Amino acid sequence: MRLYNTLTRTKDEFTPITEGKVKMYACGPTVYNYFHLGNARPFVTFDTLRRYLEYRGYDVTFVQNFTDIDDKMINRANEEGITVKELADRFIAEYYVDADGLNCKRPTIQPRATETIDAIIDMIKALENNGYTYVIEGDGVYYEVTKKADYGKLSHYNLEDLQAGGGERKASYEGKKNPGDFAVWKFKKEGEPFWESPWGDGRPGWHIECSAMNKKFLGDTIDIHGGGKDLIFPHHENEIAQSEAANGCPFCNYWVHNAFVNVDGEKMSKSLGNFFTIRDITEHFPYAVIRFFILSGHYRKPINFSDKDLTASQTGLDRIVTCYKNLKFVLSNKGADQNSGSGDEELTGAVRNAKESFVSHMDDDLNTADAITDIFNLVKSINTAVADKSATPSALQESKAALEELADVLGIDLEYSEEKIPQEIVDLVEERAAAKKEKNFARADEIRDILKEKGYSVKDTPNGPQIEKI
Repeated sequence: MRLYNTLTRTKDEFTPITEGKVKMYACGPTVYNYFHLGNARPFVTFDTLRRYLEYRGYDVTFVQNFTDIDDKMINRANEEGITVKELADRFIAEYYVDADGLNCKRPTIQPRATETIDAIIDMIKALENNGYTYVIEGDGVYYEVTKKADYGKLSHYNLEDLQAGGGERKASYEGKKNPGDFAVWKFKKEGEPFWESPWGDGRPGWHIECSAMNKKFLGDTIDIHGGGKDLIFPHHENEIAQSEAANGCPFCNYWVHNAFVNVDGEKMSKSLGNFFTIRDITEHFPYAVIRFFILSGHYRKPINFSDKDLTASQTGLDRIVTCYKNLKFVLSNKGADQNSGSGDEELTGAVRNAKESFVSHMDDDLNTADAITDIFNLVKSINTAVADKSATPSALQESKAALEELADVLGIDLEYSEEKIPQEIVDLVEERAAAKKEKNFARADEIRDILKEKGYSVKDTPNGPQIEKI
């Protein structure tokens, strides 16, 4: 498997630190609001990478954090007159509603920054002992970027070219040694939560939170670190600087970053009024469609969000889902028992080709777009076999298992649109079938009308009556 590594700017063959095991970290949400489409893209992308690594036999420890203390958290909590913890608790719960809806598997570990304060302080102590920090009185403890000779190796910026940045506060005040120096500990202000530390009461900087959580839960060196490309600088650059300065060894071997989401051809932003939370979008499209839309483009290329694009994704997903539904129906009614079997070899070949091509595409830098095409090709072969009645139940069952297998790797919910048919409707359909058998066509027609009034239609097929919600 090859992954595009932001650190080397090449597709690198993936070789884990420990054979058969993967230590993987992805930056999670700052929990002050519902998460938006731009957040959803890395959540879905790295959930899919985790799923694929597990599919390929790796034992994956996947850590995704919650940033539950920062300026945005404090400002929102103060506006609402609640504590930062109350705000975090609320939006962590809402995060799970949307993440579960998008079929993102729960990470192995999902720590909160505020629960990792001891590890954060220990890392700052290590940085201090190794000569990388200094204190600005009344402000905080800062990391001195010029002390790290290779600072900028991830973003490929030259230190001399960096004007400012690296922290959550502006760099225009006196006291900083370099414009890019950033706070690892911020001294308390009125109305802010704080913790005790050797340098004074305060709270951690954003960057040190992720470095400390990485070290605590995954160790000094990890295999894969993921996030949106907007995090390359300053956040991920500063994670490297802190972790390597504190631990004295390489921090991460593979840096994987997804591209942005555009809305109607423009970058999503609140100022342009084209900013959509996932909760907003689900008023018009199901979660399963949103996930399918995200995976329909390669993760390193920008994707464009519009109603037209989401509608096209729903059409594509429904094509797969309808195939699966029809396949289950044929197998459950044993109608395929009489099939000739003349299409078994062709269908079995289609299953084999789809799986081999799927793995080839996913091995090539997680190419989910072409992997979905492989699923479509399998769907086409299944639809032909079902329509021609040329495949035996064993061949159809093999194709069903393959479709489920590949869909599961991508987190595609093959039953997202299915509703349980009420027993009342099932009973009516069975009564109608009995009436037709007794040639009581008037009663059969009457039942069809009753079903229609209740929002259902019934289609007579060689495999038995097929119920559809209107």
